[in-house]
Amino acid sequence: MQLENKIALVTGASRGIGKSIVALFAEHGAKVYFTYKNSENEAKKLEEMLTKKHYNVKAIQCDGANFTMVENTIDFILENHTAIDILVNNSGVNKDNLLIRYTEEDFNYIINNNLKTVFNFTKAIQKTMLRKKSGSIINISSVIGISGNGGQTLYSASKAGIIAFSKSIAQELGSRNIRCNVIAPGFIETDMTSKLSQEQQTMIINNTALKKLGTPEDVANLALFLASDFSTYITGEVIKVCGGLR
Repeated sequence: MQLENKIALVTGASRGIGKSIVALFAEHGAKVYFTYKNSENEAKKLEEMLTKKHYNVKAIQCDGANFTMVENTIDFILENHTAIDILVNNSGVNKDNLLIRYTEEDFNYIINNNLKTVFNFTKAIQKTMLRKKSGSIINISSVIGISGNGGQTLYSASKAGIIAFSKSIAQELGSRNIRCNVIAPGFIETDMTSKLSQEQQTMIINNTALKKLGTPEDVANLALFLASDFSTYITGEVIKVCGGLR
C-alpha cells in the first residue's frame, strides 16, 4: 500500500497507460481522480470496474487545454480534500505527418493537447502542493521527445517541451519539497501502437534489447515508484521505459 491515504490526479486516463496508472494507484491505497475529454464510456466503465473492487476512484470530464476547466477540476477535488499529493500528466495525442504537410491547425491541436495541458494542470495544482510543502508531479513524455523521429516533428516537439518544462519545474519547486520527474515510454502496447503495421512492429522489436513491446503496466509501475515515498530524493529526472530501444 505505497500510496495509502494519498490523493492523486491522473489526466487522460480512460484507457491505455493512464488507465493502468489509475488502477495501480488505487490498488495501492490512493484516492484517485482521473480526467477524460471525450471518452466518457471508457471512463465510466473504468470508474465502475474499480469501484466494484472497493477502490476510491472518480472520473471527471475536463479539457486540459482549457485553463478554466482545469482550475474547476482542481477546486472540485479540493472540496473534499485539504491537498492533492500526486499529479500525473498523462493526456496526449498524436498525428503523424511530414512537416511539409502539417497545417497550423495541426500544430495547435498537438501542442495544446500535449504541452499546454501539462502547463495548465501543473500551474493550477501547485498552490495546494506549495501550501502542504510536498508533492510529486509525474509527466509522461516519450523517447521520441529525446531522439526525435521523422514524420513526428510536432509530437516530438511537444514531448521534448514536456521534458524541458519538467526540469525547470523541478528547480522552481524543489525547495518546497515538490518533486517533478518525467517518464519517457518507448513503444507500448496501446491504441497508438496498434495502428502500426506488422512490419513496423517487427522492426521496432528487432531494435529493442528485450525483443518485445512494453505494456501499460510497465509504465504504471514506474509511476507508482515516483509517486511513492520510495523516491523522495529523485527529481528533475527523465527515465525511459523502452526495453532498451536503440
